[in-house]
Amino acid sequence: MRSLNDRNRAEGQSSGNSGLANADQRSLLRLIFLTTGIALGFFCVLQALEGRYLLATFELGATALLLWASARITAARNVTLWIYVFLLPLFCFLIYILSMPGASVTAFVWVYLVPMLSYLLLGRKAGFVLAAPFITVATGSYLLRSGIPQGPSGWIDLGNAVLCGLLVIVFMHLYEVRRAGAQRALQDMAETDALTGVANRGYFQSSLERSVKAANRSQSPFVLVILDVDLFKEVNDRWGHDAGDAALQHICRCLLGRLRETDVIGRLGGEEFGILLANTDRDAAMPLVEDLRESIASTCLSHEHINIALSATFGLAQWPIDGESPSMLYRSADRRLYQGKARGRNQLVSRDEA
Repeated sequence: MRSLNDRNRAEGQSSGNSGLANADQRSLLRLIFLTTGIALGFFCVLQALEGRYLLATFELGATALLLWASARITAARNVTLWIYVFLLPLFCFLIYILSMPGASVTAFVWVYLVPMLSYLLLGRKAGFVLAAPFITVATGSYLLRSGIPQGPSGWIDLGNAVLCGLLVIVFMHLYEVRRAGAQRALQDMAETDALTGVANRGYFQSSLERSVKAANRSQSPFVLVILDVDLFKEVNDRWGHDAGDAALQHICRCLLGRLRETDVIGRLGGEEFGILLANTDRDAAMPLVEDLRESIASTCLSHEHINIALSATFGLAQWPIDGESPSMLYRSADRRLYQGKARGRNQLVSRDEA
């Protein structure tokens, strides 16, 4: 199993390629729908005054659709689909505007929205894949309508437009790389225990709540394990807090080496840790947890040329037999953990005492 930092890094690469976080995407899309709808409504009136009734009718329908979408986007399931449904027609419409006879030359400035919206909403890879062809087609449409520049001033105008577009793409690409990196760093800080690299208490609690909701839908059992390092205070008192920190890191290495990709481990506080074993019942979990316990007990921590023996006590609870809510499940596992402590430590307790 990978540590939470490794998992977040892999997810961060994916999220960095998919643009802003889900909630930010929805907020930005809602704002874009509103502003685009209002702008199209304004242009609809202008087109009608110019006698272009077909185009005005189209823009009126698009305005109504965008205002409706702005009210619905917060509850939409597949936000990425909404992004493509919005961007593709918008970009095609911009190219159509550029290719219209008698269209204003200044209409080309709207093409600069293509890379900005693509990168913000889809991320650097998907954004580039979507933006580059449209920028190329828009430039070609502009040249077909206006013709190849004949003099230096025409080439200067074209060069300014193309160079500005390239700079916008480069800027958005660099911005998205830095934004995605900063988002990953903040996510690691918010979800990861700084000492051990596993999930912190808040993230683990959220994972437990998500596991209960998923289990309610699928009716697949899962197991919650609570473990506590035995006599941890003696390690700190005898060899110092540096040895205590090294002991916690050693415990996590032992656990991470034997858990699956789908399992979650978190530090709940001090020397107490939690483990979520997905799609697993008590009978299947017990051999794995016993293996974890034996791995800790049989592997000494080597710290500053000193071998420190460690062990841990485990309490196990299965959803929904031992509790249907996160709090009930946690109390069951915690109660069995302390039963194991009372029995002499370094053991797994998976059922309550008779």
